[in-house]
Amino acid sequence: MINTHEANRQPSAKLSIRVSEANRLHHLWNNNGTWWLHYTEHLADFTKRRVRRSLRTHDLELALRRRDEWLQPAAG
Repeated sequence: MINTHEANRQPSAKLSIRVSEANRLHHLWNNNGTWWLHYTEHLADFTKRRVRRSLRTHDLELALRRRDEWLQPAAG
């Protein structure tokens, strides 16, 4: 299981997420058989941070589920 979102995100960070219906693998890439998630956080001080996170799986379907879970807006 991946780490929880809130423990790793800065409180004032906003995610920059583009949803592409045409590209099922958006925000994902395969590095030597392991799927990774990548996205951008826009911080309160007007800087941005590119985030790369291993999804710790070789299975595409599991990677897609983990990506979708990770990118869900935090329930507040």
